[in-house]
This record gives sequence, C-alpha cells and structure tokens, in this order.
Amino acid sequence: MADYTRQLKKVLHKNKCKFVRYGKGDHEVWYSPITGMNFTVDGSIKKRSSANGTLKNAGIKEKL
Repeated sequence: MADYTRQLKKVLHKNKCKFVRYGKGDHEVWYSPITGMNFTVDGSIKKRSSANGTLKNAGIKEKL
C-alpha cells in the first residue's frame, strides 16, 4: 500500500503551509495561509482520498 504523506507534505510546502507543532499520536498540526486556519496531517496516510481531504482542509485545490 502506498504512503501519501511525503507527497502531501511537498504540496503543502509548495503552497506556503507551515508546520506548527506535533499533535497526539503521529499527527501534526499545520497552518494554511490560504484559509488562515490550522489543520491536522496524519503521520501515515494510506489512502489518496485522505490525502486529498487534507489538501481540501488546507484550501489547496491541487489533487494527488
């Protein structure tokens, strides 16, 4: 099974999103300048739909 976490983080960096802090378990909290809000990123994303959902939460229209 593929791991989309690395690809997701590349897209987040490209769109100027910033890592804020570590959350519970293997989650991380990131900040999106597009939405002006924090959002969570799972440490091991196995489904493309989950990765695209995170991008949507960040306000990014790009898909993996």
